[in-house]
Order: sequence, then structure tokens, then C-alpha cells
Amino acid sequence: KRQILVWDSEVKGFALRVTPAGVKSYILNYRNGEGRERRLTIGKHGSPWTCEQARTRAIELLRDVAAGSDPLDAKAEAKAAMTVTQLCNAYLAACDKGLILGKGNRSKKESTLATDRGRIERHILPLLGTRKVKDLTTPDVTRFMRDVTAGKTAATVKTKLYGKAVVTGGAGTATRTVGLLGGILNYAVSEGVIGVNPAHGVKKPASGRREVRLTPEQYRQFGAALELAADRGENPLTLAAARLLALTGCRRGEIDLLKWSEVDEPGSCFRLSDSKEGASVRPVGSPAFAVLHTLERYDGCPWVLPNRARSNYFQGLRNAWDRIAEAAGMPDLTPHGLRHGFASVAADLGCSESTIAAMLGHAGGTVTSRYIHHLDSFLIAAADRVARQIHGYMTGAAADNEP
Repeated sequence: KRQILVWDSEVKGFALRVTPAGVKSYILNYRNGEGRERRLTIGKHGSPWTCEQARTRAIELLRDVAAGSDPLDAKAEAKAAMTVTQLCNAYLAACDKGLILGKGNRSKKESTLATDRGRIERHILPLLGTRKVKDLTTPDVTRFMRDVTAGKTAATVKTKLYGKAVVTGGAGTATRTVGLLGGILNYAVSEGVIGVNPAHGVKKPASGRREVRLTPEQYRQFGAALELAADRGENPLTLAAARLLALTGCRRGEIDLLKWSEVDEPGSCFRLSDSKEGASVRPVGSPAFAVLHTLERYDGCPWVLPNRARSNYFQGLRNAWDRIAEAAGMPDLTPHGLRHGFASVAADLGCSESTIAAMLGHAGGTVTSRYIHHLDSFLIAAADRVARQIHGYMTGAAADNEP
């Protein structure tokens, strides 16, 4: 019901503090040169602070006090002098320890962290890295956003031995990067580095996201492009991945990482162990399972779409996509556009918004939460109807269920 302090028998003023919630932290009580009693938190119990490490640190701090310095003042001065670069490094270190929570109050995924690191290194640090965090103002963040939008950080960056990343600007990049910066500055507030987040209240530009709606003719063009790619010797796994995206409404990463253990054909669904929204069950129509039947399974290889060595998942769709989209006469079409297309066809067939949300695995909807463990016949039938409609469009065959 109240916090307790367990005092050390060896080092005066050193203690373990335990909160009612069970959080354990090492603290040090001391009197500074002016005789004022002060309390400093050394750190939470666990990595990196074991009891012995915290006790050693307490002894070092007491030596500093005896020499005339005040550790709390020194700590405050260090925070006041912290640059944006140092703050970003501290933020990423906290993310690596699972201390920064993302969607659904879960630790950020490694893929998300990789994206965050890219935005930090390529946008935030070049423009703000040397600035002191305490000196940042809302106009500074607004100027940063405008600079990213205008392409001030645009560049071609070498990523691997023969790889490169083309860094662009634009409204979408600016919006997402300012969102990340706001999260980093929230962390600074929680750590006592600053009192107010200067990113609050900054109006972000529209990201330029377009509603994608494929017509039956465009689906036929896409299907014809896949047929042409097959005739030209395109990797069959690339074509299978593209068809699965169109027929399921899944995200590209969900198809890339799909494992045979997650494919439940008797249950007419994919039981994804880890999606953008966490564990997710997706109803899947029979045309998608027909695509899966064309794929070979390999002993010891869990991936539905494996790489050549069968040691990891297949990553060839990324490189082939532009060729396929260009051949379909839709160079601006993205894999995510097929997800929007799936939703549009579902709406045309009379599916409700909650049903579409459940089919796409959107979080936050009551339907999604109800179907985590069980899919009823209505939802399965809806997913099958949408998949059959899209398959009919892509092949040019007359669908049995015209809207």
C-alpha cells in the first residue's frame, strides 16, 4: 500500500526503493555541501543495475559529495546540455531494452526500430543533431518539418557493400518524421530533460495518401501483367506473392513472412503469430489457397515463400514489383494498393465496415477482437466471396457473385 526503503548495511544512505506496483530502484540519500538532504535515483533494479553495481556507484557518488560536488546538480547540468543526437541515442537504447512502447502498448518491433533509425540518421540528426534539446522550440520543429518537406535532407545513401537508399523528402516523409521526433521529445519529457514537448501543436502536412480503388479492368490488366511475367520467366514465388496480396488483402510483410504453420486451410484462415497489430487471424478465400497449392514445401523450411537457400523468407517481390506494375499500365500501384483494392471490392459487395476491418486485421474494432480465436461462417464466406470476385476480375472470367 506504500513504498518501502530497504537500507544497505554497508553503505550509508544507499537503499532499495520498492513501490506499491513492485518497481525496484536503487537510491542514494546524502547531504550536499550546504547541508541539504538530497535523494538521487541511481537506476532500476535489473540490467544494467545489479545490487553490487549500484552499491559501487553509490560509493563513487559519496566520494564526489565528500569532494564538494553535488551529484544531483551535476545530473541536472548534464540533462540541460544534452543535444538532440545524445537524446536520440538514449531513446534508441531505451527502445532496444523494450522500454518504449508502440502500438497496443507493445515494445517496438525490430522492423519499426530499423525505420526509426533511418529517419533519425537521415533527417533528424542532419538538421537538428547539434541543437540542445532544452533550446528547441515549436517554431524550430515547424521549420524542421518544412525543410524535410522541401527535400533538404534528400540524398542517396550507401547502405551495404553494393546497396543504397534513396532518401526523399515530401509531405509524407515530413509527417512521419515529425511524428517520430514528437515521440522522442515525449521521452525527453518523461526523463526530465525538458518540461514541455515543443512538437505538440505543430500542424503536419497532409501525407498525400491517395485512396486506391482498382476497377475490374485494372484488375484484369494486373492479372495479364502477371501472366506476361510468367511467360518471360519471372520467379514463380514473385508471382505467387503478388496474387496472394491481391486475393487476401494482407500487408506485404505478412505475405513475405508467412509460414506454413500459420496456414489453416481447414479453418479457412491465416493465423498470423505476429502482424502489425500483433497476433491476428485472417479469413482467407479459396482462390488464395489455390495459389498456395502450387507452392512446394521443403523439410525444415518454415516459410511459404522461401529464399533460394531456404534459410530465410523470399525478398524478390520488392525488386520485381516495378516491372509488374509498369506492365500493368499502373506504375503508381503499390503492394499496399492491393490491400485498399481488396477493401473496395468488399465494400462493393455490400460488406460492412466492421466486416472489412476484421478481414483486413485492423486493430481497435470490436469485430477484430471477437474473431481472434474463432471465425464464424459469415466472415469466412465474406472473405471467400471477395477473393472469388477479385480472381474473376484478374483472370477475365465471369465471377459468380457480381456486385
